[in-house]
Amino acid sequence: MSKILVTGGTGYIGSHTVVELQRAGYTPVIVDNLVNSNVGVLAQIEKITGVRPEFHDFDLCDEAAVKRFVADNADITGVIHFAAYKAVGESVQQPLKYYHNNFFSLINLLNAYRERPIDFVFSSSCTVYGQPDELPVTESAPVKKAESPYGNTKQIAEEILSETAAASNNYNIISLRYFNPVGAHESALIGELPLGVPQNLVPFITQSAIGKRGPITVFGDDYDTPDGSAVRDYIHVVDLAKAHVAAIRLLEKGNPNGSYDVFNIGTGRGNSVLEVIKAFEETTGVKLNYQIGPRRSGDVEQVWGDVSKSTRELGWKAELDIAEMMRSAWNWEQYLEDHPLS
Repeated sequence: MSKILVTGGTGYIGSHTVVELQRAGYTPVIVDNLVNSNVGVLAQIEKITGVRPEFHDFDLCDEAAVKRFVADNADITGVIHFAAYKAVGESVQQPLKYYHNNFFSLINLLNAYRERPIDFVFSSSCTVYGQPDELPVTESAPVKKAESPYGNTKQIAEEILSETAAASNNYNIISLRYFNPVGAHESALIGELPLGVPQNLVPFITQSAIGKRGPITVFGDDYDTPDGSAVRDYIHVVDLAKAHVAAIRLLEKGNPNGSYDVFNIGTGRGNSVLEVIKAFEETTGVKLNYQIGPRRSGDVEQVWGDVSKSTRELGWKAELDIAEMMRSAWNWEQYLEDHPLS
């Protein structure tokens, strides 16, 4: 089957997608500069699938390196583009870092494939909706002013992709707007591996539970939600990985909606921060120490998606529930305690 370039393929979502691509019969090729990931993930993928994926270590912001890679790998028929900085809070503090990395990497890839047909799946985000006027939010909802530079890079990237697809018949593009990926592979061999202090809720929960971190801070308990904490649509990372395989398959068949399309990827329901904490405690039997803090800059109050389009047109639906998300995340954290990646 087809050879698929996976940028950021040693990262959290990327590594799970590589596993699902291999299981579906594809040959993934990873490009990653390892700034936010660990090369030891390659061996973990091999333990799961029996196949060590091809790996190239370079920065996609290096235009010459990207062009050389594309020229040397003419048999690649599809790209799944994960490689980007993604921490909302950090993007507020360091906006130029995010604009430089997230735009240059994307533009260099698109330029390198300008002369040949390519199927392209982009890792987008529900952040493009900001705080929606109506919930659940559909793909036709207006894209609002971003709450953070990170969110703005996703909004502008989607504009770049839409306009690029319209200008050339060589690009066949899908943007997957996913909600909040959590959990880990059922083998506990790969999972979320944040460098430094986690910026996302669930890895902070698991690190706090195992004693690596102090109390968990719930950023705000005065939102207009049932328990006052922010609400998100949490999706298991394996379900999310399978959505990328479904997107590649749709592009290979020829998307009837045209050369650019968007899909929400989530469960279609929301859980509050406090509900996630409770789900972890109930699933694992581990009591968490948490405290209430002020709202965090860049956060929206609540968002979850209408995923009926993904079910109907991608033939994909999330299958794993919040309990499995918490259980697998905890199993992964415990695995890391005894088997640190090197």
